[in-house]
Amino acid sequence: MLPVTHVLAFGAWLVAQSKATSSPPTISIFLQPPGVIPPGGSTTICCSCQCDSGKFVLYKDGKKLRTLELRGSRAEFSISNATKNDRGNYNCHYLDGDKVLAYSEFVEVKVEDLHLHKPVLSILPGLEVNSGAYVTLRCTIEDSDAACFLYREGQAKDFPFLPKGQDNFNLSHVHKGNEGRYSCQCFTAVSSIKWSATSEPLYLVVKDYTWINVVRLVLAAGVLLLLGLIVAEDLRAHRLRVR
Repeated sequence: MLPVTHVLAFGAWLVAQSKATSSPPTISIFLQPPGVIPPGGSTTICCSCQCDSGKFVLYKDGKKLRTLELRGSRAEFSISNATKNDRGNYNCHYLDGDKVLAYSEFVEVKVEDLHLHKPVLSILPGLEVNSGAYVTLRCTIEDSDAACFLYREGQAKDFPFLPKGQDNFNLSHVHKGNEGRYSCQCFTAVSSIKWSATSEPLYLVVKDYTWINVVRLVLAAGVLLLLGLIVAEDLRAHRLRVR
C-alpha cells in the first residue's frame, strides 16, 4: 500500500496535468448592434468567453488598440462618433496575466453613408413560437433592386444574404438556439454600393414545452409528496390520540 504522502503528491500532479492540458477557452466577438453604421454613429465590439478572470486586448487590422479587464464574462469596446477611419477588421486576444490563451475570429466594422430607405423586418407566424415550429423572417424595402442581410445580435457571422427579389429567410424546426434579437439591412450595387439603415429589431421567443412539462411534473410530484407527508403525520397524530 502506497504511503499517504505519495498518494497526495500523485493527486496534485494529476491536477497540474489536467490544468496544463486543458483546452483554451472559446472566444466570441460580435457587434452590438450589428450592421453597417453611418458616419457619426456608434457600435460596440463585444468580446466574451466562459472565463473567471483575465483581460481582452482589441486589435484592428493587426494593430493593438485597447485593453480591458474582464467584467462578468465579457469586455465591451465602444466606438462612438464613428468615422471612416474606424473601418477595418477587429479581433480580440484573451490574456491571463501576460500570457495569450486564445484569439477570436475577426469582425468587420463598416462605416458608410446610408442612402436607401429603411427596411421593415417581420417574423411569421409571430414573435413567440413553439419549439419545432417553422418560422419565416421577412425583410421588405421600397428599393426593388436591393439585396438584404439578416442579423442576429450576438452572432459574429451574418446569415446568407437575401438576393434581389427574395425577402424571406426560413427557419425550420426552431429551437432555443434560434431565440434572439433579429434585424436586417439592405444594399444596392448597381453603379456603387449604397446602404440602408438597419431595421427596427424584433425579438424571437422560442417556447420549449418539453422543459416546461418536466418542471410541471417535478412540481406536481413535490406537491403530492408534501400532501402524503401531511396525511401520514395526521394519521400518526390520530393514532396517538386514540391510545
